[in-house]
Amino acid sequence: MHPIRQHARILTAALTGTAVEFYDFYVYATAAALVFGPLFFPAESAAAQTMLSFMSFGLAFLARPLGAIAFGHFGDRIGRKSTLVASLMLMGLSTLLIAFLPTYAMAGWVAPLLLCVLRFGQGFGLGGEWGGAALLAVEYAPKGWEARFGSAPQFGAPLGFLAANGLFLLLGLVLSDADFKAWGWRIPFLASAFLVGLGLWVRLRIAETPAFREALAHKAPPPVPFALLVSRHAGAVLAGTAGAVACFAVFYLSTAYALAQGTTSLGYSRETFLGVQLGANCFFAAGILFAVMRADRIGSARVLRQGMLACIALGAVFGPGLQSGSLWTVFVTLSAALFVMGLVYGPLGSWLPTLFPVTVRYSGISLAFNVGGIVGGALTPLAAQQMAAWGHGAQAGLLLSLAGLLSLLGIALAKAPDAAA
Repeated sequence: MHPIRQHARILTAALTGTAVEFYDFYVYATAAALVFGPLFFPAESAAAQTMLSFMSFGLAFLARPLGAIAFGHFGDRIGRKSTLVASLMLMGLSTLLIAFLPTYAMAGWVAPLLLCVLRFGQGFGLGGEWGGAALLAVEYAPKGWEARFGSAPQFGAPLGFLAANGLFLLLGLVLSDADFKAWGWRIPFLASAFLVGLGLWVRLRIAETPAFREALAHKAPPPVPFALLVSRHAGAVLAGTAGAVACFAVFYLSTAYALAQGTTSLGYSRETFLGVQLGANCFFAAGILFAVMRADRIGSARVLRQGMLACIALGAVFGPGLQSGSLWTVFVTLSAALFVMGLVYGPLGSWLPTLFPVTVRYSGISLAFNVGGIVGGALTPLAAQQMAAWGHGAQAGLLLSLAGLLSLLGIALAKAPDAAA
């Protein structure tokens, strides 16, 4: 039987759960770019409101490493399956509750406080999601199929983005601007309840991974996996963290930052720009597919290195392309950026697990991936937004070049574990 058909349920569980998690995350990113500034934050200017909204968006990236440590502990001790169910439930509940929040006009300072608490919950849950989903796929993969199996959670990213932005686009088409700002923005957060239920149903029907069962049969899990990780595999964590930075930088500059700029200073309508991003999203999926097919032939690290070089080159054209004044040029720029995102993101699912032994692998790849998210996904869009506010938006793409250089260094320094922990 073909390996994908043989493990269809496992791959579906990795894909579905991650798509749901990333849908939840992208719903917040889109709302932060479009409406959260004036709804939840008092400010003297629209630019300041957008900045505060992106700061709340970045809060989840600070929570993600904490979630990685917490869920990684249980993922390395009791197994991948149960931990993945718990992370999905926390993420889903946090997202759903955002739909019921009062705005600043209704509750004053309580509104942004509650928003930030729930945003922290989103990040904490997602901190345990990606690492477990990647291991669920890779630890079931036959020899030579690691990158293709590891792409299952990676494809959840464009699917989640498609669902989130597609729903916002649909609401923009059927609701007036006033209705959207008054109550329409809540609908995508409410819709997450159905998607989380679907993800839970799939994940509760799978078994534990063979690699974890085998490791458990030979040796008891470490009492504190995080302590063992830091004491023996700190170098791998640092290399993996650096290697993950570029994918976050490319994605959030191409989505949340670009959307905020496009619908404010660049003057495009919300529906037009969301439509452009949805079209460009197809190149994201194509980049992942192209990268993982090559990775199973020539190695994940080599494909990642090539992707980082493309990321460095992208930085020179991203800012001017976004600010060109031509919607076609904007589409080409975002399509190229998201294709590069696929190159630097697709093979991560198979590359990061090679840096850690099974006994601390959940903790290791989760921590590296999510700490990388702080630099690439939280600080980079915030810095780009500030550069744009200072009138230097055309140079914001150079942040992508810096991220690509950092990730290239991380991949060069990475080594496989010497021995099992």
